[in-house]
Amino acid sequence: MAGLVRWNPLREMRRMDEMMDRVFSDPWFRWFPEETDGERLWRMPMDAYVTDDAIVIQMAVPGIRPEDVNITLENNVLTISGELKPREEGRNYIMRERPVGRFERVMSVSTPVDANKAEAAFENGVLTLTLPKAEQVKPKTIQVKTAPK
Repeated sequence: MAGLVRWNPLREMRRMDEMMDRVFSDPWFRWFPEETDGERLWRMPMDAYVTDDAIVIQMAVPGIRPEDVNITLENNVLTISGELKPREEGRNYIMRERPVGRFERVMSVSTPVDANKAEAAFENGVLTLTLPKAEQVKPKTIQVKTAPK
């Protein structure tokens, strides 16, 4: 026997909002371009994590040469951008799924970092950016001493 549930439009809207959040947080969906000032920009997938000494960002950039990536850190805003070069024209493509055109990721870095010691490396189509934390925010170990008797 089915029970009766009073219809609540706010509950239905919340359910729809949760479903949309699931769709837009799907990793596959993030490859679609964003419109910024009339220009299509791709959002390349990335991971970021923190260690005791640094902030590490890894971004998938298949087919990109290191010299085609621009990384800037200014006023606590990190920008990673570049361009995926068009593939050869004149081919009879039956499928074209790989993105072409500009990509850009902009994010705020709230932890003070030492930008002069930042490093970026490419390996197997993955850009790894290491931003060392500034000395004043690194964890400090305080030695406990026994009091003199």
